[in-house]
Amino acid sequence: MFMDRLRVLTLNIWNRQGPWEERLHLIRAGLRELAPDVVGLQEVLSGGERSQAHEIAEELGYTVAFGKASTGRSGEAFGNAVLSRWPMVREEVFPLPTGERDEPRSLLLAEIASPWGRLPVFVTHLNWRFHHGAVREQQVQAIAEIVHREGPVDAPTIAEAPEREAGYPPILMGDLNAQPESAEVRFLKGLQSLGGRSTFFSDAYEIAGHGPGYTYDETRNTFAGPHHEHPRRIDYVLVRGPDRLGRGKPLVARLAFQDIHAGVTASDHFGVYAELSVGSEAAG
Repeated sequence: MFMDRLRVLTLNIWNRQGPWEERLHLIRAGLRELAPDVVGLQEVLSGGERSQAHEIAEELGYTVAFGKASTGRSGEAFGNAVLSRWPMVREEVFPLPTGERDEPRSLLLAEIASPWGRLPVFVTHLNWRFHHGAVREQQVQAIAEIVHREGPVDAPTIAEAPEREAGYPPILMGDLNAQPESAEVRFLKGLQSLGGRSTFFSDAYEIAGHGPGYTYDETRNTFAGPHHEHPRRIDYVLVRGPDRLGRGKPLVARLAFQDIHAGVTASDHFGVYAELSVGSEAAG
């Protein structure tokens, strides 16, 4: 496969709602066309050892990690997943704050043995209600702490822990259920602090995309229509880069899975596809 860039994609797959078999076909077809190296999936259902992510990955050659967030009405686990072109050397799930709401959420870490060193990929799906911004603020603060603890050390402190230098900058993907101007997303982008803390991730679409980038859009996706929600960008590829070696710079970003086939789209969300630098081409 291509080795000049790291290709990543995120998609909320809308669990099994709607015509799942038709949507499954469209998701697989989209992955074949885009050929991402790493994929983050949200709203994934899992019964035992086999999840929807495993169904999607069939015949595509990806390894799969699934992380539970809650248990659905059917008794199946509901959570996030990672598909990777390369082996995963570690998988871990971290529960996120709920703010006393009955809506468990989690952060999945899949540590991947990539050609550019240890690649820590984090996938999440935050509380969805419009008025739960305060809960999402708690969740992104917890995510920032986990990423800082589990990912490679930031450049100024590498000398204190040289064994962690080889890692690629952490990638955070998912459905944040928050628009770019929200406090929770501004916090992740380093534009404001929360609780006396700050962090920084590059928003791939903001840097390398074009247009509003609405990922939940009732005007273009009939599966989003019944909720009568205004079009907005709530799905993200974020990266803690570029680092001092030029890795992790967003080079390309665009929406994915927008096509309609006989009235069917792959999900009620559009996905986000991004290409990230792996070193030398970011130097300029």
